[in-house]
Amino acid sequence: MTPLWAAAVSPVRPTTYSDAMAQPPYGSPQYQVAPECFRHPGRQTYIACQRCGRPICPECMVSAAVGFQCPECVAEGMRTTRQNEGPYGGRRSANPNLTSIALISINVGIWLMLFLSGGSGSPWFRRLALTPAGACLATDQLGSYFPNLERASCTTQIGGTWAPGVADGAWWQLLTSAFTHVEVWHIGFNMLALWFLGPQLERAIGRARFLALYLLSALAGSVVVLWLASPTTSTLGASGAVFGLMGALLVIALKVRANVSTLLAWLAMNVVYTFTGSGISWQGHLGGLLGGMAVAAIIAYAPRQDRARNQLIALTSFGVGLLVLAAVRVATLA
Repeated sequence: MTPLWAAAVSPVRPTTYSDAMAQPPYGSPQYQVAPECFRHPGRQTYIACQRCGRPICPECMVSAAVGFQCPECVAEGMRTTRQNEGPYGGRRSANPNLTSIALISINVGIWLMLFLSGGSGSPWFRRLALTPAGACLATDQLGSYFPNLERASCTTQIGGTWAPGVADGAWWQLLTSAFTHVEVWHIGFNMLALWFLGPQLERAIGRARFLALYLLSALAGSVVVLWLASPTTSTLGASGAVFGLMGALLVIALKVRANVSTLLAWLAMNVVYTFTGSGISWQGHLGGLLGGMAVAAIIAYAPRQDRARNQLIALTSFGVGLLVLAAVRVATLA
């Protein structure tokens, strides 16, 4: 028999599963009435939450590392524990399709605006497409221009309109050109590739890093166009950014030692088409591919210690470096 002093100081604890197994026979004086689930009054149970100690019925039991927990304690644990951290820092996207959907929506919206306002003859076309040194547009025939005519002679000799380029201060074209399309097939293929590649990469590296990858790849493609393409030729399309996604996926796949044979075959076909097709900016494709591989290497191979800070510094430096290269080229075109 337990002494009275021992009963007075014994801690009160909830009935556990082991207690239930040790219950005396029903009807005996020592038999205890089972407690009720705190979430479902009237349901008797001998199981208690391992975290808060409150009784829970089988419907409320959530498996934990040790025993069971109630739904409230599980939710609290998820709030106080770092969950969903990606392998390369940051949080995993709850919806890895979201950023790709947003980018596709922007591209389609700009394409629709150009379609309704005249396509390549739209005044918005020359403002958004990348033209390194600007171009003289004819006023009597939409879409035609004089590539060898300088700005000073454009209005005086033929009464044309000068479409400013990056050398004229239209720096936004380095990015807006990557969201600009005219032909349906052009935007169709680019957006289809973005839809296949984007969610995979966002799932692997997170939303912020994926968006940085896309924009920096587009910027890298524009910078190579600025240096290697004709100064008076307009370049447009998301192909540079898409090639950057392909390059990034290759780098990450090699990092985790995945099978890259299918990806290499797809990349090889696109490279062949780049150099054999007509009217294709191989400069933009090459710049985007190299830029995407560089960004992915920064993200995937950053040291684990203080990884987010190192990634931010490296990606910012890479972007600034691209802008410096663009500024040097613009200085030679002015």
